[in-house]
Amino acid sequence: MGHQVVGVSRQQATCEIAERKGICDRASCDLASLKDTEIIFICTPIAAIVPTVDLLVTHLHHDTIITDAGSVKGAIVDRATQLWPNFVGGHPMAGNSESGIAAFEKGLFNHRPYVLTPTPETAPVALERVAELVQSLNCIIHYATPAQHDLAVAWISHLPIMVSASLISACLHESDPIILDFAKKFASTGFQDTSRVGGGNPEMGMMMAEYNQAAILGSLYQYRDQLDGVIGSIESKQWLEIKDLLTTNQSVRSDFINCPTMEKDGASNLVKDI
Repeated sequence: MGHQVVGVSRQQATCEIAERKGICDRASCDLASLKDTEIIFICTPIAAIVPTVDLLVTHLHHDTIITDAGSVKGAIVDRATQLWPNFVGGHPMAGNSESGIAAFEKGLFNHRPYVLTPTPETAPVALERVAELVQSLNCIIHYATPAQHDLAVAWISHLPIMVSASLISACLHESDPIILDFAKKFASTGFQDTSRVGGGNPEMGMMMAEYNQAAILGSLYQYRDQLDGVIGSIESKQWLEIKDLLTTNQSVRSDFINCPTMEKDGASNLVKDI
């Protein structure tokens, strides 16, 4: 794409791996090495994003743009923008179960949603530049307010992690060791699919719960209501209710998996409304 990529990590070993694998052109443990960069992506854990912006600003030119990849925006965007007017909230909706440098995957963001979360204080030029760079990665750009983003990802990202983690924990509470051993041996693709996100990075999951607490609780309460309904239907032997639920889910699941991209005009109008 013609970009020179400069990386910064807390560990020199990570810098060496990144250079050796061609993940970046050069890397160091010194934030000052970013002083001549045009756009900086902060990819730290959620709790470290705003403190990292605070550390960075003393090294940068006034026109440098900072964006982030955090999965929560409400706790980040306003505070970061106060520290650096050229801040743009962002969240690439793609990932894997690995963490750190091991999570590198070429083409990971290709044709995946990438959410930008401008506010009335977001510099238009900064937003445009980040959007151009994201588009060059073949991502599908969506625009939302930080609050809209946090409520939406609570449903499709944070809630699944908590549900998946609870599934694994529930299995571990099987009191009969023979049954538990059989369960482990019998586990196949169904369990692999539903347990994957619950077996991911513990620190990331904890920070999602902490920094998006209200939205996650709202989704968990509604999920609990749905689960109580399923329990009630099974207890009362209402098998048609179970079939109706599964039939509806079968027909609407594709709306989440194959959701059409936002039209450019709609995206532009949303940015203007913000």
